[in-house]
Order: sequence, then structure tokens, then C-alpha cells
Amino acid sequence: MQTRQLGRDGPEVSAIGIGAMSFAGFYGETTEAEAHSLLDTAVELGVNHLDTSNVYGMGKSESIIGSYIAQRGDNPFVIATKAGITRDPASGERYFDNSPAHLEEELDKSLSRLGVECVDLFYVHRREAARPIEEVAETLAMLVRKGKTRSVGLSEVAPSTLRRAVAVHPIAAVQSEYSLSTRAPELGLVQECERQGTALVAFSPVGRALLTDRPPTPQRIASSAFLAGNPRFVAPNYAANIAASAALRTLAAEAGTSAAALAIAWLLAKSPSVIPIPGTRNPAHLRELVAGANMKLSDAELTRIEDALPVGWAHGDRYTTAQWVGPERYC
Repeated sequence: MQTRQLGRDGPEVSAIGIGAMSFAGFYGETTEAEAHSLLDTAVELGVNHLDTSNVYGMGKSESIIGSYIAQRGDNPFVIATKAGITRDPASGERYFDNSPAHLEEELDKSLSRLGVECVDLFYVHRREAARPIEEVAETLAMLVRKGKTRSVGLSEVAPSTLRRAVAVHPIAAVQSEYSLSTRAPELGLVQECERQGTALVAFSPVGRALLTDRPPTPQRIASSAFLAGNPRFVAPNYAANIAASAALRTLAAEAGTSAAALAIAWLLAKSPSVIPIPGTRNPAHLRELVAGANMKLSDAELTRIEDALPVGWAHGDRYTTAQWVGPERYC
């Protein structure tokens, strides 16, 4: 397994990690035993970077990771978690809280669920727009000084936000959606991460399974609250995206590999700062993804992939209007 550095002064981690949102049933029901089986496979394959959050199943994802560590008796992972998204207890309305009290309280709860004294990386999951990012960076620095996290990150922020935060405290990672179907990070975020020595942790690197040999079926989409309303998975965009992404599946078949592996290999080739964190519940699928992390594409192969799926090929936005509340748009 090739490795990449998680921030300028951070640890070497596997070139791909695991996005543990899937442990919380986000893309379909799963059990603790199934999640533990996937983690066993990760250890076997040398995948050591786990990405979770306090809101994934309202702590379920973290608790599953914690129970796995407890059963093993040691922690084989570099663990990242997040906080900053919350809900009003009376109305249920979602909002963002980057206050020192909220972030520290939620991190303490995460540490308890994970069964560790310190995480390797703690992100602000969504930026609270009214609070200066410099103040948020000071809070993150405080959590490092207290020994509750070794490094800090930001999720779904603009390059300008990263620059301002780094002026206060080193930012080890910025998390953003990045794949053959979502190329926006190339318009400034990839470049700023490289300048700052910040890892660009790419979630949904196989386009929420569009860039695989088994794209979501209508039945699977209907079972997922997120996919069922997402613009890329509703008619007529869904059929158009299945048809367009078939070009990647054809290339993969010709190369004797999977579409998912090809999508991961392409993404890793885009920048040494990129670390994809695909989410899966299936050990066999994880093996496909790891195959991509161990693949080196030639310039000719990269050109063929981009000719097959050029910038802007996807039909529909990556988020609904409601889902766009929180992520920073910068282009």
C-alpha cells in the first residue's frame, strides 16, 4: 500500500482511507458485525485511515469503531472525526455551531465513543458563517494544546478560508467532495492545499457509486433518503448519468480492472496532496478500491479517462438547495 502524508507534519497514512458514514446506515442498513468484518479487511490490506463524525448515525459510526478497537485491544488506525453540525432540540432545525464550548464538548463525546484519549485529526464539519474563521482556528489550536487531537482540519471550505485559518494554526487537512464527476476542487482548492502542505481528503471519490461497475439501482436509490432527492440520481439525470458513466466501465473492462479502481487511480494521480476516503460496507468492494490505490496510470491512460468523462460530464448538481447550506462555494 502506498502512503501519503496527512498534513505537513502529520503521519503517513494509506493512500486511501475509509469513509465510515456507511457504518451508520447512510447508504443502507448495516450491522456492527458487517462493519467489523470490513475493518478486518482494512487491517489486512494496510488501510489505516478512518474518517468518521459525531453525526454519522448520531454517534453510531464512532461507537462501532470504538467497539472494534476494544475487541482488538489495540488501535491500528489513524482516526479522524468531526463536529460542528447540530440541531435545535425544540424545532429539530439543523444549524452549525463552531463555538469553543460546542466543539470541545462534542469532541469529548467522540473520544468516549471511540474509546481513545486523543484522535489524530479533528475537523470542523461545517463552518459557522457568522463566526470568523480565525476564531475557529484558535479553538482548534486550543484542542491540540489540550491533547484531545493531534491535528485539525476543515470540511467543505473555500481556498480563501483555508489561507486565513492557516495564518492562525496549521490545518492538516481539508475535506471536500472530489472525483471524476465532481471537479470543482481543481478550481483553487487543490492548488491551495498543495501550497499550504494540507492534505485534500476527498470524499465520495467514486461519485456515490456512479463510477463503479455496480451503479445504484432505482431500488437502492429509493432506500436512501440522501440519494432519493439528490439531483444526480433523479429522473431524467439518473438515466443520463448511468449512460455517460458507462464509458468508464468500458475502459476498466478493457484494462482488466474495475471502474472503481480506475476512478481511485485517476484521483490519486491528480495531486500528491489527495487522499480519497471511499465509503463501503463490502470487503470485496474495498479490495477493488485498494487495487486502484496500488495502480499507476500512464499519461496516455489518464488522457483516455478524461476524454471518456470530460470536465462537466455529469447531469445535475451534486447537492440539492438544502444540501448546499453549509458548504462554501468559491467559483
